[in-house]
Amino acid sequence: MRKIFSPISKNIRVKVSLFVFILLIFVTLLFYIVILNITKHHITDEVISRAESLCRSIAATAGYSFISQDILGLDNIVFKIKNSNLDIEYIAIVDEQMEILVHSDTDKLGQKLEPFEGQIFKKSPDGIVIKDISGTPGSFFELVSPIIFMGKHLGSIILGINKSVLLKAHNDLQKKFMLVLTVVLLVGITSSILLSSFLTRPIQELSSGVEELKEGKRSKPLRVYSRDELGSLTESFNEMTSIITSQQDRLSRYARDLEEAYVSTVKVLSAAIDARDHYTLGHSTRVALLSVKLGKEMGFKKEELEQLEIACLFHDIGKIKIPDSILIKKGKLSPQEKLEMMRHPEYGAEILSKAPSLLKYLPAIRHHHEWYDGTGYPDGLKGDQIPLSAGIISVADVFDAMTSNRPYRDAFSEDEVLKKMAELSGKQFHPILIKNLIKIQEKKKR
Repeated sequence: MRKIFSPISKNIRVKVSLFVFILLIFVTLLFYIVILNITKHHITDEVISRAESLCRSIAATAGYSFISQDILGLDNIVFKIKNSNLDIEYIAIVDEQMEILVHSDTDKLGQKLEPFEGQIFKKSPDGIVIKDISGTPGSFFELVSPIIFMGKHLGSIILGINKSVLLKAHNDLQKKFMLVLTVVLLVGITSSILLSSFLTRPIQELSSGVEELKEGKRSKPLRVYSRDELGSLTESFNEMTSIITSQQDRLSRYARDLEEAYVSTVKVLSAAIDARDHYTLGHSTRVALLSVKLGKEMGFKKEELEQLEIACLFHDIGKIKIPDSILIKKGKLSPQEKLEMMRHPEYGAEILSKAPSLLKYLPAIRHHHEWYDGTGYPDGLKGDQIPLSAGIISVADVFDAMTSNRPYRDAFSEDEVLKKMAELSGKQFHPILIKNLIKIQEKKKR
């Protein structure tokens, strides 16, 4: 089954989602700050504009009352405007000497008005000055508007408008914006995850396809999710995979044919070696058959059994270099001749070392005459130092040799051979191999 997510695609998906998420937060915060500032300025302008309109309205009406000394009329105007506009802190009408003629707080009548200290916020062309009075309880804007009648300056209107309404409107709007932007952010995050999934899906498909191709697994063509650059890349990958798979199939067939030809050649060569002495004819083949049975008992896998079989067919190839005078001699060998015969494992390893593809068979061939107690040849290996394949060939080689006729003796019975080999268990042979040999022969008798 094709992997749905690979580490690479996961990594890309996380990066895309994280990038979109960070970008979305940045844009949202920037939008939030800009909108709030614009809204704050807009509300402030609206409050100031309303206050300016009130000042101009009072100034236009107050001119006539000033000339006629109608203080009651001025007081009535101030009272009505103050009561109808809850955000107005105070309204005062003063003369040119800043003496209070009318004030929303009647206790201040007749006093001299002490203006608040504050930063000038705005100056209007018609003479209205607006100050921002901050840092006092109930921060507010103070507007000073001149009263001009028939070109003569009669006094001023002082109006203080509280910022609390402005702040309340701003806070209410801020809460609404927070709610809206939270919804937008959640929708954006969800969209970013879906977008990253959409963008990384073709990459995930390609990544899993590459993994399967690398592992040599055949798979169906990758799905093309879009008709863009990634879609074109996926189609190209499908074409490449088809070509590679086709070439792999052809190479596999060639390799199988070559391997079969190679094994056939080995069998012919093995038969040719055995044919030099009619007493050993078929020896390598019989050793191979018994060795494979022992290999199965030892839990060898299919590939290991195939290698073991070929190693068996090659195990006496070094005898090619042994002269016929020694190899097929009917009498006992002299000490010098025996030493030369004992060199055939080394000769075999030397011959096979010329071909790199045959190097994997060298340990089994060179060491198939080593003894478990370390008294064998050519290297005196002992115990588990001896390759298991060499130990198997050693058991099968001796069993077949002793159950076959030789120029200097007749063949022993299988029971006699098993008894003699059991006596040499732990000395010449690996004990487990001898136990498995006995088990195989007992199965054969049933």
